[in-house]
Amino acid sequence: MELACLDLEGVLIPEIWIAFAEKTGIEELRATTRDIPDYDVLMRQRLRLLDEHGYGLPQIQEVIGELDPLPGAREFLDWLRERFQVVILSDTFYEFAMPLMKKLGYPALLCHKLEVAENGQITNYLLRQRDPKRQSVRAFQLLNYRVIAAGDSYNDTTMLGQAEAGILFHAPQNVIDEFPQFPAVHTFEELRQEFLKASAVHSET
Repeated sequence: MELACLDLEGVLIPEIWIAFAEKTGIEELRATTRDIPDYDVLMRQRLRLLDEHGYGLPQIQEVIGELDPLPGAREFLDWLRERFQVVILSDTFYEFAMPLMKKLGYPALLCHKLEVAENGQITNYLLRQRDPKRQSVRAFQLLNYRVIAAGDSYNDTTMLGQAEAGILFHAPQNVIDEFPQFPAVHTFEELRQEFLKASAVHSET
């Protein structure tokens, strides 16, 4: 059995923190794991900035409600689910992702949770586990799945390396340059072809 594992933000949906930064004008909130590989450092910076500017979960969810999947993402996901079991592995949070999961047809999602005070302040974040994307792929492999994974950022590269085949999608040039062992593509049609090439059992139908 083959299983496809996809990152979420930057692959299927817009980067939520960048969208919120554009809405609020807080330039530092544009940083993602493309810029700061250490996820704890990145999240501590985000929570500090939210506190300094008086924003909480309701304001972020309001922005998320205005977002749509990237053009072609729903169609690609539907195509992929006809051919593979599909799991989304993300470093986002359930409190952020669920409105967009509805627009993607509710694929399986493994991500993190937030601690939120009654006033909506985000007080902490709860990681499902360390290096969760790679650990998830490893667990699927222990269940005798052959995994093909795709992502766009530093925090995806251990997942791509653990998988039987890893693909960079929509990745910035600095990530592409640092990880030349992974094929890098930028359109959903190219991504379809990479999945077919990496698959041991599927051909185009």
